[in-house]
Amino acid sequence: MKAIVLNDFGGVENFAMATLPVPEPGPHDVLIKIVASAFNPIDYQIRQGATERKRMHSPVLGRECAGIVEKTGVAVTRFRAGDAVMVAAGSMGSNGTYAEYISVPEQILVHKPAQLSFAAAAATPTASLTALQCIQRLGLSPTAAVFVSGAAGGVGLVLIKLLLHAGFTQLLATAGNEESHQQLINTGLPATQLIDYRQPDLLRHIVNQREGKLFDACIDLVGRHLSEISASLLRTQGNYLDVTALSTAVARETLFNKGAVIINISNYAFSLTGQLDYYGDGLRHIASMLENGALSPAPVWVTGEFSVDTVQHSHLLLERNQSKGRRLVMRMLSNANLM
Repeated sequence: MKAIVLNDFGGVENFAMATLPVPEPGPHDVLIKIVASAFNPIDYQIRQGATERKRMHSPVLGRECAGIVEKTGVAVTRFRAGDAVMVAAGSMGSNGTYAEYISVPEQILVHKPAQLSFAAAAATPTASLTALQCIQRLGLSPTAAVFVSGAAGGVGLVLIKLLLHAGFTQLLATAGNEESHQQLINTGLPATQLIDYRQPDLLRHIVNQREGKLFDACIDLVGRHLSEISASLLRTQGNYLDVTALSTAVARETLFNKGAVIINISNYAFSLTGQLDYYGDGLRHIASMLENGALSPAPVWVTGEFSVDTVQHSHLLLERNQSKGRRLVMRMLSNANLM
């Protein structure tokens, strides 16, 4: 099969096209012919050699995809050849999703909702599972005040929708450009509960807007400087959900001084202990919400055909924060109707 491999950590010039064997599914595995592959920030963080590189088990990157079942292992019971599926493969597949094929355990795979395009399905699993874990572990009633940094990203858009669906009304979310603001408004979040993170003296502006009231929970989807903003906005012994692991020393000191409850959100945690049903169960819940209209598909940008150029371009868009709230997707089959 054709696959795009990472030959070394560093810049996008380290990607190259290669020919690899088609994976052979084990007894409990499913071989998928990939129709669409989505890009995630963790992809470029792995490429750069950041901590996430430890999750790299194949020179082929890519964490999620949608496609068609090509072949099943002898013990597989829920899928058969020809089924349309989507999956958050992470490090649990035979290789990453920048390839023509991937073999994954049956437990993590779900059927693609019929009304969902392959492009939208490829962009759904990882962000949705992360957002679902956030709201499941938030541990607060819907009357709580919640701050979300970077809400217009892939995780943020799903998370805001889940929070609104659960009845949370005291929300404040950050986003940058006008397109991102509009996408959050489209989820049902009032424009008065949005704030541009690019404005000067952001912390003071938020505190003034809240009349000095701090938040019961802060969900940090950005890290670095915004982790410090989030920590400062949290009340004493409030809940701080760290999704990025990019908090600074200043943020950690602030959180310690406040006696904060720090909740680390990690999608790959369950894979490390072999609890693979977590992924399939969570993704089936998300698929059900998409089918009944409780969730909407993520806005998608198909950045190109299966090629090294598409991978390089998509990585740079993510790295430079130029996706404008859309999930970036690569078309793996030139004749596929992704939309």
